[in-house]
Amino acid sequence: MNKILNIRNEELPVRTNVERHDREVLSELLGRALASTYVLYHKTHAFHWNVTGPLFYAVHNLTDAQYKDMAEAVDQIAERVRAIGFPTPIGLSRYARESMVEDVLEFPDTGTMVQQLARDHQTLAEQLREIVKVAEDADDVYTADLLTSRIGFHEESAWMLNALIVQ
Repeated sequence: MNKILNIRNEELPVRTNVERHDREVLSELLGRALASTYVLYHKTHAFHWNVTGPLFYAVHNLTDAQYKDMAEAVDQIAERVRAIGFPTPIGLSRYARESMVEDVLEFPDTGTMVQQLARDHQTLAEQLREIVKVAEDADDVYTADLLTSRIGFHEESAWMLNALIVQ
């Protein structure tokens, strides 16, 4: 077989001030954050498609913006794993298993949908906050900055969702 076509997706050589061991740990943590982000992306998109009732327009539009943002974030997180030298984890079953966001198989009522999504955004923000600490300790300022921005998105998303159903 042609050598060009026989290349495997393995660790890449990276020249950085971040130690290899720290990059490896960060790649594993980022892989789990990728899994959580992917599951929340899918859950948000599925709820977006299936929301009904008096909050339809508000939830439909809010989740539209949120799932589109998370689609970009999935790519950014995956590419960061590659940029620090390691393969990006693959497999939907792996993502579901490693995600801190719980997958769903049935659609709850709209109020429960919104509560679940708000809780999931907060859970993901907390997961990312822990990874930021590791990135800062490793002096990986780019990863810390990327995830800090994501924390802001998830906390704002939780706030907006909760504001829809406050009583």
